[in-house]
Amino acid sequence: MSKMHTPAMEKIEKKNAKRKKPLNPTPAYESWKRFRRNPTATIGLIVVAALILVAIFAPLIAPYDFQTQDYAAMMQKPSAQHLFGTDQFGRDIFSRCIYGARYSLIIALFCTIAAFFSGGLLGIIAGYFGGKVDTVIMRIMDIFQAIPMIMMAMCIVAVLGNGIPQLVAAIMFASMPTMARNNRAAILRVRGNDYIESSEAIGCNQFQLILKHMIPNAVGVMIIYFVGFLAVSIMMMSSMSYIGVGLAAPTPEWGLILNDGKSYLTSAPYMMLFPALMIMITCFAFNLMGDGLRDAFDPKLK
Repeated sequence: MSKMHTPAMEKIEKKNAKRKKPLNPTPAYESWKRFRRNPTATIGLIVVAALILVAIFAPLIAPYDFQTQDYAAMMQKPSAQHLFGTDQFGRDIFSRCIYGARYSLIIALFCTIAAFFSGGLLGIIAGYFGGKVDTVIMRIMDIFQAIPMIMMAMCIVAVLGNGIPQLVAAIMFASMPTMARNNRAAILRVRGNDYIESSEAIGCNQFQLILKHMIPNAVGVMIIYFVGFLAVSIMMMSSMSYIGVGLAAPTPEWGLILNDGKSYLTSAPYMMLFPALMIMITCFAFNLMGDGLRDAFDPKLK
């Protein structure tokens, strides 16, 4: 006798089908599952996603234009009309912080990508070839790393001038040594594994070994470094703008907003409080995500 299928039974079967685990779960699926079980990492992901949405829809969220100056509303404290108050030119600080998310996140992303494809590539080459190639590349990186990151970035901006391309180049060169060391370490972790030796034995060339076998197995660690450097880039960019060697006014970047408010720290502390909170929350969220990714990609937690 055939089994009858009622609408209620079909709903139950659909729910059970959704709950079924894949027969052969991929490492990415297992890592995502561990990441979701980490509450702090999930909070960090939610905050970062919210900031990205704020940056995308800044014109719809911001109640005022970030450049509009209203001299009748100068130095107003936070209120229902101006949530974060106004600055010395009557500009709405809340609107400037909203637009600041767009500048800070996009520039930090470009800085990190540039550092990843410059210093990271050097680290991959050094980790794979080893020997003299590794020695030459890493000694050059040691020379760069002898200078503090923020100092090197400041020197490069002083030579090239202010602007977004110059700032991206400065942070990229300052971050290259650390990114090279991190990616080199990630490649060295997989360099001596059996599947690498097996691939060499069956005749895989160096290009195939790096792209098809080594980078895919080291990409988890590289992603952790990438997310962590997003927070570092935001901190460096804000620090440089704060001391006047980053972006130029009237760009609504969080560090520049801090710079505008430093002269009014005692009379109007809110001018520095809110952009500082935006920087703190953003960097904290990226650090939470980085910690969660580290735990998710750690094979010891499987």
